[in-house]
Amino acid sequence: MITARRSVTPQHEGINKILTLDLAHTRQLLLALFDLPIAKSGAARLASPDFSEADPGVCRADGAILYGEKKDDKLGVIVETQRAEDETKRYAWLEYIANMRAREKCPACLVVICPKGRVAKWASGEISTGHPGLVLKPLVIHEGNTPVITDARQAAENIGLAVVSVVTQSEHPRFNEITAAVQAALDTIDRETAYRYARYITLSLEGDSQEEWGRGMSTKTYPYQGEYAESLKAEGKAEGKAEGKVSAVLKILDARGIAVSQEARERIMDCRDEAVLDEWLGRVAKVEVAEELFL
Repeated sequence: MITARRSVTPQHEGINKILTLDLAHTRQLLLALFDLPIAKSGAARLASPDFSEADPGVCRADGAILYGEKKDDKLGVIVETQRAEDETKRYAWLEYIANMRAREKCPACLVVICPKGRVAKWASGEISTGHPGLVLKPLVIHEGNTPVITDARQAAENIGLAVVSVVTQSEHPRFNEITAAVQAALDTIDRETAYRYARYITLSLEGDSQEEWGRGMSTKTYPYQGEYAESLKAEGKAEGKAEGKVSAVLKILDARGIAVSQEARERIMDCRDEAVLDEWLGRVAKVEVAEELFL
């Protein structure tokens, strides 16, 4: 069984949530991009992404969707977000497919979304399994196969695809038009789903593209945008508290002369869960090594 080191960043989490938020929208997205045997309507549910029995953390995909109910129309879709090349995945991905097929008793496929073109090229490569004739070629969502959607009506026709295209086309010269079209299209769906898509897009973008998306959202043209702006204010206050606790944990470790590895430091600095940080603050005066915080 393959054990892969997992590092979940805000961008990684945002993209995963985009693909699993509304399974009907994701169905439209997948049918538009790939020749998959998914029924155009009918049952869909999230499936467990844990593909091992003894230790779920060892063989866990980013997400899993099960379309259809009857034996003849069921299809498992494993969702992975890949932000960098990782050779361990070329061994783990086939295991995900095999285990989902065995568990759900249905065909299964792998869909990988890559925000970066270089990573998409790597992920699209064929993976030889060693067994004659058995070769895995992942289905990859990237800038090359997602459309540049600058028309709000077109975006509204396939919200799932439009939202994903914001992420994959984040470096396109017409990105401001892309964001405007999607922000308008989100007003055509229910407010809660629109708000959540907007939040997940924010997490999925980085740098200038994230700022451009934020500028468009700050206009508060639509009701969901007002809720989005208020949520950012609340998160800003919480973020400030969390940063103070992160700083306190690191200062106490330093004062006690405890060495902090780069991996442990990054894990502490990335944490924004106040309950976890409070637990670490209660433990930091007693640990002998920094890694004991995480036990």
